[in-house]
Order: sequence, then C-alpha cells, then structure tokens
Amino acid sequence: MIPALHIRAELMRQIELHGEGAYPEEGAGFLLGTNGAERQVRAILALPNEREDGARHNRFLIGPRDYLRAETEADRVDLSLLGVFHSHPDHPNVPSEYDREWAQPFFSYIITSVNDGLAAGSRSWRLTEDRSGFTEELIQEDGRDVLGAVNEYRTNERINE
Repeated sequence: MIPALHIRAELMRQIELHGEGAYPEEGAGFLLGTNGAERQVRAILALPNEREDGARHNRFLIGPRDYLRAETEADRVDLSLLGVFHSHPDHPNVPSEYDREWAQPFFSYIITSVNDGLAAGSRSWRLTEDRSGFTEELIQEDGRDVLGAVNEYRTNERINE
C-alpha cells in the first residue's frame, strides 16, 4: 500500500492559488520534503509553465534550469524532491496519458482541478511500477484525510487528453 502524502493546509492553499493564478493555462511546480516513514511535504516551489503558448491550456513543461533550481533548493534546505504539482484547467483532477508518459517513478503528483478560475479540488497520484497508470495516494492535510479511498487509475480512462 502506498503511504499517505502529508502536507500543511497552507501549502495546499498555495498550490491551489498557483493553479488559479495560471488559469486558463496549467500551472506547475515541485513538492519538497522528507521521504521516511511518512512522505511529508515541507515546501513547494511554484514555477512558470515553459510550454509553448498554444499548448499551455492543457500541458505544462518544467525546463531543465528549473529542475536544477529545485534540486539545488532541496539540497540547500536538506529536503528531497517528492514530486510535482500541476493544475488541470476546466478538467478533472486525474492524470492524462501525457502525465503518465512523463511521470517519474516514486514521485507524488498532486493535480488540482481549476474550474472557471477557482480551485475545485486536489488529488495525489503515484505512477504504478509497470508504468501503466497511477494509484491514488491519500492526502493528509494537517493530520486529516482529504481523500477517503485509494483508487487505481488507468490513463486511458481520462476524459481530457
């Protein structure tokens, strides 16, 4: 079983605000934290979407300089990169086939649905070992469960490709 992802409510709100601010485009960034007995998000690093203008409404790109910046910042504060957060403007907070193709093993992926410019909910996902899809990961915000059930998800079920 995949352990829960622990995060403070203020960090979840920052993730939601970043998605709202990027709307109608996707917003993205990194999750920094500790990966011991519990996966604990301690900080986020919001980043610009480097995808070309015409594709930002349904794709994000984190460039190599920003990836290096995130690794350097995590090392500086003695944390690890735990994953990526990004928004889905006017679409469900479930991974796309594109998300699966670019996903890295062991990363958590928080996806926030942003409808009409307002955050409508976040869910976290982990890539399955065979890379065929994702397993939903429980989010614990300030010690309370944000999601009550863990689900398997195959990306070919996604409405928005």
